[in-house]
Amino acid sequence: MAYLISEEAQDLLLDVRNFCEKEVKEQCKDYDVSGEWPKEIYDKAIEQGYQALEVPEEYGGPGLSRVDVAALLEEMAKADAGFATTISASGLGMKPVLIAGSEEQKQRACDLILEGGFGAFALTEPGAGSDPGAGKTTAVRDGDDYILNGRKCFITNGGVAAFYCVTALTDKTKGAKGMSMFFVEAGTPGLSTGNEENKMGIRTSNTCDVVFEDCRIPAKNLIGEEGRGFSIAMKTLDQARTWMGCVAAGIAQRGMEEAIAYGKERIQFGKPIIKNQAIQFKIADMAIKIETARQMVAHSLTLMDMGLPHTKESAIAKCYASDIAMEVASEAIQIFGGYGYSREYPVEKLLRDAKIFQIFEGTNEIQRIVIANNTIGR
Repeated sequence: MAYLISEEAQDLLLDVRNFCEKEVKEQCKDYDVSGEWPKEIYDKAIEQGYQALEVPEEYGGPGLSRVDVAALLEEMAKADAGFATTISASGLGMKPVLIAGSEEQKQRACDLILEGGFGAFALTEPGAGSDPGAGKTTAVRDGDDYILNGRKCFITNGGVAAFYCVTALTDKTKGAKGMSMFFVEAGTPGLSTGNEENKMGIRTSNTCDVVFEDCRIPAKNLIGEEGRGFSIAMKTLDQARTWMGCVAAGIAQRGMEEAIAYGKERIQFGKPIIKNQAIQFKIADMAIKIETARQMVAHSLTLMDMGLPHTKESAIAKCYASDIAMEVASEAIQIFGGYGYSREYPVEKLLRDAKIFQIFEGTNEIQRIVIANNTIGR
């Protein structure tokens, strides 16, 4: 993605690369084992302003294009996918506000991030994953307030967020059409975090339940209008899926680079295994798939920047990039042989990290439904 970015972002890309090499790549190995939140790494990232890459210029942000941000996230993902996911999810938390919020809400959300906070998008519930319209969290109007009750699960940045964009039913009789979107700041009475997931991969990313128990918020924290929450959430996911494709492409790129480096060092039958055509063909297939994924991500982001429809393209970018991330990581392990299966080497972690990208922001089965519906018509 680096060759697609603006001249203004080139220096920032170099800074991100150096930061990840110095502060992320090796340090995250220990946290992958322990599963602890690497606060000191994120504190240093915040000092660099990386949590605020997607804040628009008019609200105090760097004013980067989406393709610029994608190149930076891909670079982060090469070092550690959990780190890149955390940074990307902070931007995800802003998206509902930027899509449908008031000017006051937009500025508040951006200010919280610029001050060093993270955002979180709270949509998924225990009984509402691939079917988000089946959510049960409620928001009842009480004078100048709303009172929220319910439980969200698998929320990225849930335990560390400065604010949440939350879906809740304001009319339980209407299903998804009765869903609304709310802006809720951390520390609001009645808001708490629950179970923190002990995940297979992206273990440097915080994922936990977010609980609302008689959580009272001002009515002005309604994003858009009542009943628009599901639509706002779908527009949010239309954008978010491309970003996940970008991170998945970074995982795949790291897998190919590790496979090439190992293939040049590993001697069998008197020569480096990279000299074997069977290995070269594996590398060639990796390169084809990674570049295709990268171009699909760039295409989708370009459509977004132009204000054009991008639902199908975003779904393709996420679905294809996550599928090839799994394929490349698996083939990298194969090239490493038995060493690839050992945690002493980095490629087994790439496979564990890659898997979730086929699941969150809508499973790849759901993506294929989206793609089909937008290709052949409903």
